[in-house]
Amino acid sequence: MADGMLHVMEWHNGDKDYSPFSDTEMKRRQHDIRKWMADNDVDAALFTSHHCINYYSGWLYCSFGRKYGMVVTQGNATTISAGIDGGQPWRRGFGSNVTYSDWRRDNFYRAVRQLTAGVRRLGIEFDHVNLDYRMALEAALPGVEFVDVAQPSMWMRAIKSTEEQALIRTGARICDIGGAACVRAIKAGVPEHEVAIATTNAMIREIAASFPFVELMDTWTWFQSGINTDGAHNPVTNKMIQSGDILSLNAFPMIFGYCTALERTLFCDHVDDASLDIWQKNVAVHRRGLDLIKPGAKCNEIALELNQMYREWGLLKYRSFGYGHSFGVLSHYYGREAGVDLREDVETVLQPGMVVSMEPMVMLPKGLPGAGGYREHDILIVTETGAENITHFPFGPDHNIIRQ
Repeated sequence: MADGMLHVMEWHNGDKDYSPFSDTEMKRRQHDIRKWMADNDVDAALFTSHHCINYYSGWLYCSFGRKYGMVVTQGNATTISAGIDGGQPWRRGFGSNVTYSDWRRDNFYRAVRQLTAGVRRLGIEFDHVNLDYRMALEAALPGVEFVDVAQPSMWMRAIKSTEEQALIRTGARICDIGGAACVRAIKAGVPEHEVAIATTNAMIREIAASFPFVELMDTWTWFQSGINTDGAHNPVTNKMIQSGDILSLNAFPMIFGYCTALERTLFCDHVDDASLDIWQKNVAVHRRGLDLIKPGAKCNEIALELNQMYREWGLLKYRSFGYGHSFGVLSHYYGREAGVDLREDVETVLQPGMVVSMEPMVMLPKGLPGAGGYREHDILIVTETGAENITHFPFGPDHNIIRQ
């Protein structure tokens, strides 16, 4: 331009980085979305979420208040990144990349418009594009009809390829390493955050050692004690562990946008009789749940059968969420295939290649015998004949009463 200001450009720098996924795998993913486009008379798809862009390109963006995208047509797949990211999106992504500058506030939409020239029907993620976002897209793309691509993409992502399963297995192995580090750090008088730091650091170091090149981002641990165990996602605090406390470990290594998890109930030094009884009952539900995960099983029927176990013990009213969910491209701030949640209102039939957790939890409020939150969590890969449990860290009172 005459003023020297660049609005949309190719800002490539360096060569493509290592990916755990082959070109064949990435082409398969993009082929799947192109087939859906052809079958539904959709000219292009604009992905905007962390999970879809990561799944179809291998690049995980850091939004920091900016917009990001990926346009897939029958001939090209191009990510859209901000100038602040330099050449990293090009290096990490499978396919092309364009960069938009901050010179004008509408430059993201300018990039979208350039990549979708001539498009009549455009797939967008209805569950990610908010009202303001959609209005801006409508203004930038007058006359274009929007079609939901989020739901079709979710079902594509729900079946994990062999390469995805291999990465998830690595994540589960690293979870177990984090669990061991957690146990070593538990002691009365130690604050929750110190246990979490030890767990997270062990996992980060193992991720770094496991790949020739990897971006180390987003791995984290929630570790709770006492009353803080009442919520599965309660943040780490500086509360001191006390002897006899119920403890909850939640270890989450993040690898190339894929999350795995290890969650365990533990006790510091000893466990009282009331707590032991509830813990053992929750472990029994967990064991039964592991047996129920197999091809052909319906998500809601698994939940209903496990509900009956809690009901017979008078514990159902203390259950706080579903029994598990899909694993893959997933994080605490993006993702997850909600159609594969193990809940009473999800009728999805489990299929080979799906990866799901079993994670029953009950929470007894303060003042009741055995007060606290009890939860176990394993990850299973559904196979042709059953399910493979890839979590190996032990659970239950025989293993997780921690005495230092």
